[in-house]
Amino acid sequence: MPISKSISDLARELATTRRTLERYPDGRGDWKPHAKSKSLGELASHVASIPGYGVSVMTQDKLDFATRKPTPTLDSARELLAEFDARAAATTKAVESASEADLEKRWSMVAGDHVIGEGTRREMFRSLVLSHLIHHRAQLGVYYRLLGVPVPSMYGPSADEQ
Repeated sequence: MPISKSISDLARELATTRRTLERYPDGRGDWKPHAKSKSLGELASHVASIPGYGVSVMTQDKLDFATRKPTPTLDSARELLAEFDARAAATTKAVESASEADLEKRWSMVAGDHVIGEGTRREMFRSLVLSHLIHHRAQLGVYYRLLGVPVPSMYGPSADEQ
């Protein structure tokens, strides 16, 4: 896949994610749909932080979860959007600066000596950034539905946006 395709996919998914975060219900961050689930604030904060992984994929050889700082839990749309916008801009710049040869370089996600995943930057960007973002954004949509928050359209109209 040419880098131009990755950039257009990224732009579309970032725009959709931003629309989702705009609807975050301030002050509801402690809510959980189930005892085993992340709280709304934890999940939304994770969604806001995911684009930042793209900088690591594009500019470093690996990401070590053993030394990574935990994502702070945010509980307002304003805070989430500020975090998301900064990470999205940095990742977009990193992708736009990458060459086709850069995308074929190897990249690893590790936890100390344990390899969690590895592949080309192209493969890992698709998995760790785009697919990961889509997955957790969909979870956030389910949380919103359960809380009565209108779910934005993602790939076509939602039940709230006919």
